[in-house]
Parts: sequence; C-alpha cells; structure tokens
Amino acid sequence: MKSIFTIFTFLFIFSQGLTQSIVVTNTQTPQQLINGVLLGSGVTAFNIMINGNLGAANTPIGSMGYFTNSNPTFPISSGLVLTTGNASGAIGPNNSTFSTNNTPPTASVSGDPHLNDIANGSVENGIVLEFDFIPSGDTLFFNYMFGSDEYPEFSPSSFNDAFGLFLWGPGISGPHILGGYPNGGANIAVIPGGIPVTINNVGDQSNTSYYVFNEAASTPTYGDAIQYDGTTVLLTASADVQCNEVYHIKLAISNVGDQSYDSGVFLEAGSFNSDAVNVSVATVSGDTTIVEGCTYADFIFTRPDTEVNDTLIINYTITGTATQGVDYNSLLNPIIFLPGVDTVIINLTPIQDGLLEGFESVTISVALVNPCGDTIFSQGTIYIGDGPIINITESDPVLLCAVDNYLITASASGGYAPYTYTWTTISGTQLSTNDSLYINVSQNGTTLFLITAVDNCNFSQTDTATITMNQTIAIDTIYIFPSSCQPTGAVSAVASGTNGIPSYTWTGPGPNGFIDASVWQNLPSGWYFITVTDDVCEVSDSAFIDILNPPIASFQAIPTTGCAPLDVAVINNSQNGTAYNWNFGNGQTNNVVDLNPLNTSYNPASAGVFTIQLIVTQGALCSDTAYSTITVEICGCNDPTALNFNSNASQNDGSCIYPIPPNPEVEAPNVFTPNNDDDNDEFFLTSKNLASLNLVIVNRWGLVVFDKLSTDLVNDNPSWDGKVGQNTANEGVYFYKYIAIGINGQELEGHGFLHLFN
Repeated sequence: MKSIFTIFTFLFIFSQGLTQSIVVTNTQTPQQLINGVLLGSGVTAFNIMINGNLGAANTPIGSMGYFTNSNPTFPISSGLVLTTGNASGAIGPNNSTFSTNNTPPTASVSGDPHLNDIANGSVENGIVLEFDFIPSGDTLFFNYMFGSDEYPEFSPSSFNDAFGLFLWGPGISGPHILGGYPNGGANIAVIPGGIPVTINNVGDQSNTSYYVFNEAASTPTYGDAIQYDGTTVLLTASADVQCNEVYHIKLAISNVGDQSYDSGVFLEAGSFNSDAVNVSVATVSGDTTIVEGCTYADFIFTRPDTEVNDTLIINYTITGTATQGVDYNSLLNPIIFLPGVDTVIINLTPIQDGLLEGFESVTISVALVNPCGDTIFSQGTIYIGDGPIINITESDPVLLCAVDNYLITASASGGYAPYTYTWTTISGTQLSTNDSLYINVSQNGTTLFLITAVDNCNFSQTDTATITMNQTIAIDTIYIFPSSCQPTGAVSAVASGTNGIPSYTWTGPGPNGFIDASVWQNLPSGWYFITVTDDVCEVSDSAFIDILNPPIASFQAIPTTGCAPLDVAVINNSQNGTAYNWNFGNGQTNNVVDLNPLNTSYNPASAGVFTIQLIVTQGALCSDTAYSTITVEICGCNDPTALNFNSNASQNDGSCIYPIPPNPEVEAPNVFTPNNDDDNDEFFLTSKNLASLNLVIVNRWGLVVFDKLSTDLVNDNPSWDGKVGQNTANEGVYFYKYIAIGINGQELEGHGFLHLFN
C-alpha cells in the first residue's frame, strides 16, 4: 500500500520533521497487543499463548511490545514488535553493529519444532506468540518487516536467525505438524518461491531485492529509526481461508547458533485483516483532530491485495455533528477502486467560519457483505476544532537599578505549537525573532514592547510587555578641587535616594589607585571614577581634576641653520618651571634653575641635524618638554674639478679655485694634392688647446665648397678632400677661414689661401 505510506511520510515530515527513533513500550499485555494493535477488520482472536503458556497472555512480556514511529524513512507508523532480546533493543539510532539486549535473559525457545524446521541450526532464545482466530472473509493477510543485527556480517552463516508465521486450519496443509490439524501447517512468512524469511535466505548476498541495508557505518536507510543493521522490505503474508472457521496461527522468532546479535519483526498495526474494506484517518497532527483554517484529514479506504484485480464501487455513510458543505468541503461518494488499485483517498478540508462551535465530528462508515454472507463494518472518525485563542505569558519586570542587558521572555499557549515570536517597539521597529529579548534599561520610567506569537496554523496573537524602572539611588553632586604639582587636588560625592547605608568607592591615579570613602584628598590631576552602592543598586559617575599652573617648556634657538662651526644662542621662554634640563644634541648638556640664555657650538666633520631638548620640571610630578632642530652644513668647494675640492662639503660657498688653461694655437698648410697618393690628400688645420673649430673654404668666385664645425678635434678634425659634392674640384687658388674656441674660452679667428693640385 505504497500510496498510504506516501501520505504518512508527508504528514510526519510536516508535523515533526525527520526525527528520531521509534518509541517502544512493553507495558501492554499480549492480549491487549493482539486485540488492540495487530487485529484489523474481519478477524476475532482467542486462546492467546506466549511460548506455549496460555496464562501469559495477561502479563506484559519483555520480548514484545507496542511501537510508534514518527520517522518517515521507516515505512510502518505503528504496530507490534517481537524480538529475540528485549523489545527496547529495537529502538534506534543504529549505533552498534552487534547490538544484543537480552538482560535479564530472555526465554529459550530451543525446543520449538516449527522454528527448528526453518532454521537449519540450533534454535536459542526468542518468543513464540500464538492464538486461535476466526476470519469473517475468505482471505487472511497482514504486513510485516524482519530485521536483525546479524546483517550483513553473518548473512549467510550458521547464525541463521529465523522468523515464521505458521498457519493451521481448514484448507491449509504443509510440513509443520500440530496436534488437531491432520494436514499440517504452512509458513506464510515467505518470499516468492516459498522461501522462508531467515538471515540466510534474505540479505545482501541472497534475494537482495527483498533486503534493505541500514548499516550505521554508512548512511542508514531508516535514519535514526531502528537499531538493526538490515531488514527485509515491507512484506505481506497472506493465505486463503474459509470464513467463520477456526484457525491457529503462530508468530515465532529466535536467535540461531547463539544468543547474541538481536533480531526482530515489526507487524503493522491493524493489518491483520480478512477480506474487508478498511477506513482509516490520517491527519497532520497524527491524531483524529483537525483545525479550521489550518489542517486537513485524509480518509483512506483500503481493500485486500487479493481483490485488486476487480473494479469495486463503495458507497459510504457520513454521520456526525459537522455539516458537509458548511463545516467542511463536499466529499465524493461513492468511491471506485479500479483494477490494480488497493487504496483510495478522499480529502476533508474544514471551512473556517469564525464561529465558536466547539469540536464537531465527521464519521465515515462502510458496510460490505463478504463472501461468507457476513456484513463487515469499518469506519473512521475525525473531529473539527475552531481556530484557537492564543495566550501569551510575558515577563513584566519592575527594576530598581539600570542594567545594560536585561532578559525579558514570552511563551505562548492555547494554539498549535511550535510558535514563532516577533518583538517590536510600539512604533513597529523589529527587535528580535526569538522568544526572548535583551534590552538596555538606563532611565527611570516605563518602556513598552509588542510581542506577537504565531502558531503552526498561522494563527497569531499580540500582547504588550512592560518594563518599569524605579531606581531611587542617584549621585546628586560631585565636588572637584584642582591640583597643583604637589599634588593638592580632591574629589567628593553626595548620593541620594539610597536604600540602607551606601558605600562609596573611588578609583583613579591617586594613592593606591582607590579609596572606599566619599572624599578623596591629596590627588594629582587625572580622571577619577566613583561607584555608590546601596542594598539594591549601584550607580557610577566620573570627574576630572585639572592641574593649576603646570610647567610650559618653550625656547628659541638662534640661528637654526648655518655652516660649521655654528655658534647657537638659546633663549629660554618657559613658564612655571623650577628646574631646566638641557640636552643640545652635540654631547653637551646643562641643568640650570634659571631662564638665563645659553650658548653652544656645532662643529661636526660632516653635515647633520641636531636636536635640542628642554625638560622643564615643577616638583617631582609635573614636567613638560620642548624640542628644536639645528641644521649644520659643511661649507666649501664641492666641485671635483676645482683645485681646492672638499669631499665633505655639503654646500658650495663659491671658494672653488680652477687651473689656468693654455692659449689656443692653429697652423694651416697652403698646398694640398688630393690625388690618392696618401701624401697631402686632405686639407686640414693643425691645432692645440681647442674646445671647438669651424673651418670654411670658398673658391675664387666666393662659393662655399666646405663648411664644418667640430668639438671633438681628436676624432673628428675638420678636413677637406678636394671635392665639391661627388666631383673633384678644379685646380687653383682657394680661400679658407676658421673660428677656433680655446679650452680657456678664448676665441681665435684666421684666414688664408691654399693651392689645390690634382
């Protein structure tokens, strides 16, 4: 019935989230567990026995119990659990791969012949639950899951923990012998092929499609729901029976090979049915109550798996105090099971009408005549409640003292938990979304806050939280007396509104750093802090003691820069001092008690900056300091080409002396023969002591045939090769002129004639 479990999954996620483990209780007797939990419609049980003991049916048994589940990963919401140990050992989470919970020792079922038939090993401890029953239909079925901590390490192995559902009665035959049933009995706890459900037959190595891995070392399939390392899938046991006949069934489970590593079987509540259409109710809250404007209910119609091949039309009856179409939506009637469908769901949604009507009921009933001619009834009931009135309880404190962070709280009731909270100021500014709020309370008076609670159905209520501060203690006056440098200051505080005898505590730079008194004398200048404490509260304040006529350091240095040796006069302009400590930065110090001018001198080997420091004191506790810098230069010739160059000079004083250069000299030939005989092929001037030379040559008609200026006469002395452009000049007389600049700056001009012979 996958569709039912899908709905339950949604409902449990909505109402509780992906939560914890199953809950197991074993306070119910076997009689209560069979009739109140396991049995569904169409079955009547009697002669209930535990391990062959008819009287044990009225006594709670540790190996069996009632379980409920709110974890949607586990496919059964409630039912009956049978274990080889204690039933509480089935509770998750899966935190052990070898869980054994059989203290005190559980009962031995080693002599049970039917478990021995399927175990293929030594049957040890466990439980056998058996009873007679009469079916009202022609088919018996119920849902179950087998789990174990033997998985996966001992599957398969000799530890073949086994579970059996042995059935005897009319039309049943099989290998399991029981007195009074000559045709024997059949084990209906099997997978296809008639294979019994045991550790060896279903696991991660055999018939794996029927196995669910739940190992804690990885991610358990069922989350925290159960302890077992593995289970079967949800299985259905079924058999053809004859209505109104007596049958005997035996539900048996045991350890095999030892008494360790628990195994258990989960049987779904209400699933032990015999051919009837069952009506159940699923709600968000998990009970039978829904709320107008919030939750809804699903009526779930299910039919036996043996009848899913036919179309079935069901007419049902609606009764109760609620009115269809007024208090809830109109419901589809009749409903139709199509072939292959075992579940039909109709949704009931309550209508919010704003009226206070109390709880109203809706009951859906189905009556069917089964193949035996009996009329089978099944019904489900839900109750519709009005929207709630939410009550908010908040703290409304009255404070006698200001605090930086005070916690106020609120709690809601009367609605549908969980609640969300919003704190705001009266003007609507949001402060917090928790159920508590830290606030600062610093002034007397009343402060109001709004707290709004919203429940899980989105119903809300707003209330007012009030904080009242009535602090009476206060520091009225602080008297402050300034200090000289001796010290001579004082502070005094006066408090009012005290409860009991107040205490005063001053802290600050005075003697010992504190005093417990309202008056503190003989104090130096600085900040002082007072705390007054009475029987219920404390207040604090502060005061600053000024200083009278403190020393002021001031002086003037004349000059502050110059060439070494530099004589500096220092004029002391300080005030309120009694002693003057000088450090001139040149190794000279002086301690004086007057303001007379002082002189010092600076004659360093290299240029530098010197700092003069003056510390003016007035007694032992007061002082002031002033500074001035003196820049001293080394003055001289700093030109490396000068005869008197001084490498230490930082400033040129114009005293450089340079060598006197010689006068320029120029000689010129009057004939040259540019005929490529390497003898007198070019015309050039021979010179000495020149910085530059410009040579110009013109012909007899005054046309310039050569003009060149050079400042590098060693590598580029001007010379004419006897050509004009690319052509050889004509023989004859030419006129030359030159302008020479000597290295001493003297200018020398000259001219002459030259004869050109080719």
